[in-house]
Amino acid sequence: MVSADFAERPVKKLVLFDVDGTLSPARQNASLEIIQLLRDLRKQVAIGFVGGSDLVKISQQLSVGDFNVLQEFDFGFAENGLTAYRLGSPLESQSFIKMVGEKDYQELVNFILHYIADMNIPIKRGTFVEFRNGMINVSPIGRNATVQERNDFEAYDKERHVRADFVDILQEKFKRLNLTFSIGGQISFDVFPHGWDKTYCLRHVEKDNFEEIHFFGDKTRKGGNDYEIFSDSRTVGHTVESPADTKRICTELFLS
Repeated sequence: MVSADFAERPVKKLVLFDVDGTLSPARQNASLEIIQLLRDLRKQVAIGFVGGSDLVKISQQLSVGDFNVLQEFDFGFAENGLTAYRLGSPLESQSFIKMVGEKDYQELVNFILHYIADMNIPIKRGTFVEFRNGMINVSPIGRNATVQERNDFEAYDKERHVRADFVDILQEKFKRLNLTFSIGGQISFDVFPHGWDKTYCLRHVEKDNFEEIHFFGDKTRKGGNDYEIFSDSRTVGHTVESPADTKRICTELFLS
């Protein structure tokens, strides 16, 4: 039986959403249509977001109009759930630096920065390694790139496999650290300990006993940062190509 906090929802299911490419264009704001969709869905089911970015970035993308992410989502999972909220209240968090250790962390970051320095790609901007609470985010062109530069690099990466080749090298060199390297978004990939992918968030919802947990994401192929939770036996996975796709499928499944 579903927990008392969600007993009044007509459908005893949880619907989780990736952010970039699923609820909003990558690193851009969600549309008013998506915000309305989320509000309509919450009248029927429990809803949550699970993104690789930190809470500040996710909030910036989803705080459209008077929409407050921690008040209007039942569950908020930033950094794959390593920073987590349930009904607006924080849950236990985890630390990448405590898990890996300062010495190994510095060796990893030093190697990454040297590799990027020697990389021959069309442009480089700034913030190549971003430290987050539960992971690091690595971007060959830098997270300071403009929207157009991000779009251009995404197309370039599809042809040249810049991120995939970089990940292969890191996996081999740092296999002793038991890290996962997960490509997501347009310009970067995440690095975190094994098991700290998006399935990490599922431990926070186990006690609520939902009948089903649905997950919507765009990077659901192997190597993408939605793959693990999409393919997990505890979820019903849905691949989307855009926020419009998300709206269409959610309307068909839960609002028709």
